[in-house]
Amino acid sequence: MKILVVVAFMAILASLVWALLHMMRGSVPPEDGAVPPKNKMATALALRVGLSIVLFVCVLISWKMGWIQPTGIPPGL
Repeated sequence: MKILVVVAFMAILASLVWALLHMMRGSVPPEDGAVPPKNKMATALALRVGLSIVLFVCVLISWKMGWIQPTGIPPGL
């Protein structure tokens, strides 16, 4: 499970960096009659949000199935 979480975080960060690169480059306006470029930054950010939701759902299901146990401050302290 730890490997899955690490890989998911790396994919989320890679998507965020991809969006940053496309934002910094900007988009060149198309020439007359050319098809406008797709908004790659929005696609990368949408992918990041999707990956984050999938990671959250996987962790939640793993907790409900008993595959992982919560740790931290015990209740009542």
